[in-house]
Amino acid sequence: MSEGETHDFAVRAEEAGERIDKLLGDVDFLPSRSAAARLLDGGFVRVDGQPVTKSHVVRAGERVSVFVPPAQPSDLTPEDIPLDIRYEDSDLIVLSKQADLVVHPAHGNWTGTLVHALLHHAEALGTLQGEDRPGIVHRLDKDTTGLMMVAKNDTAQAALSEAIKIRSIDRRYITLVHGYIAPDSGLIDAPIARDPRDRLRMHVSEAEHAKQCVTTFRVLERFGAGRWDDGYTLVECKLYTGRTHQIRVHMVYINHACVGDQLYGRRNVKADRGLERQFLHAYRLELTHPSTGEELRFVDPLPEDLAKLLRELEPDSLGRTEAGDEVLGLMQEAADGK
Repeated sequence: MSEGETHDFAVRAEEAGERIDKLLGDVDFLPSRSAAARLLDGGFVRVDGQPVTKSHVVRAGERVSVFVPPAQPSDLTPEDIPLDIRYEDSDLIVLSKQADLVVHPAHGNWTGTLVHALLHHAEALGTLQGEDRPGIVHRLDKDTTGLMMVAKNDTAQAALSEAIKIRSIDRRYITLVHGYIAPDSGLIDAPIARDPRDRLRMHVSEAEHAKQCVTTFRVLERFGAGRWDDGYTLVECKLYTGRTHQIRVHMVYINHACVGDQLYGRRNVKADRGLERQFLHAYRLELTHPSTGEELRFVDPLPEDLAKLLRELEPDSLGRTEAGDEVLGLMQEAADGK
């Protein structure tokens, strides 16, 4: 099956009313319901020609098409990859993920992931996300840096996953975007779905299968326009949902792409100031410890490539906002304390 296989079938009358992930979990060409869910999340399943989510309820006569990518070996041999750990106990790891690191094995990245590093570091990890995602609670894009939680047992993994679901964990990001954002704060409420023309991309969509997606932002600092650009705005974003590429897609939606974004951005080397990855960093994480109930807060300073770019822009600063003084002050304290 070197190029993958496509399976097509019609929903039978007795199958009507089932969720698509349950229906696919029972077919003979997929090993499990979790495998079906991954194909659904990846946009490989279509019903009557349209991609659907795993909660789609099928109707009799609908045509289901499932593309199964070629099988690849997933080598979960532990690898000695450096980890920047900020907190660890018997339940939880909080770390700062570096750029160019994929979180878990997937097509094209079967080795060298954060999961391989965690297996080398920890004796035990939560198992609820499947054998290829031990300990994983949430993800960051390959070239997004910053704070992540990892669960070392199933109890902690379940508690942290539920906390994300009910939005009791405060996750905040800092990003530099193209252009001048006039209001000091705002809310973007725009559903996101996988782009049917390109499986690698997400986009804002009004389609039935699109997922609710909410981001709030605060402007931290604005920078004047130069010869090769139309200025920049430094922004703090807070997630109320955790969709794939959420901040990057929402910023493009309001016409302010993240600087350096190679998938959604302008790909203008001069306007991106030579940055070849998105300027997006998960700088703040607040949570309740899953066992002790202790309130934990972490602040992660910018990695050097992003901090260097901000230093280069300092002469063009139009001034920080009150939020900017607060956030950048916290990050400076974190940098001084490292």
